[in-house]
Amino acid sequence: MVPLALVVAVFLAYSVPPYLTLDPARSRVPAPAGFAAHYWFLVVHIAFGTVAIVGVILQIWPWLRRTHPVVHRRVGRVYVFAGAIPSAVMAATIGAVSPFGPVVAALDVVAALLWLGFTIAGWRAVRQRRFADHRKWMIRSFAMCMNTLMSRALSPLGFLLVLPRGGDKDNMILSAATVSGALSILTLLLLSQWWLDRKPKTPASAR
Repeated sequence: MVPLALVVAVFLAYSVPPYLTLDPARSRVPAPAGFAAHYWFLVVHIAFGTVAIVGVILQIWPWLRRTHPVVHRRVGRVYVFAGAIPSAVMAATIGAVSPFGPVVAALDVVAALLWLGFTIAGWRAVRQRRFADHRKWMIRSFAMCMNTLMSRALSPLGFLLVLPRGGDKDNMILSAATVSGALSILTLLLLSQWWLDRKPKTPASAR
């Protein structure tokens, strides 16, 4: 938990501050033509996304789940309704008009819809007291909540993969963004499924 929390803290410390000033000139994402409200949709997405990523870290913390189930439930509601759902809706909206090309736009929308769908499925499962299904869906929701972080982490690999092809700088940036975006979604889906399918070792005390 500690390494994961540190990675998330570094990611937020780098990503969030430029948007605290509410100055569109400091945005790291260029606004697409014909969508004047893009920046404000982006700010809302980041605000709710910050709530989501902090909340989901608390949700997967085993100690908190075991010792404070009431806190776990309350943080879960915050994660779902004040984090994941509104942030995913905003992500799908701004992703559809991504200035980084149609492929990146499609990847952004797919990632947002997966996050939205997994989260709603997890919430419905716990409301129906299907706790095993709730755990599975929320692990997948956690995975897609990490998509932006993972895509940034894979950006250097994306550049390494497109570098041999050459070309101008702008095309290389678009190609690297496409590669890292696709790898991020696939990696997170595969890792979450591996985590669900794995067979943990029985503790020595239980044996």
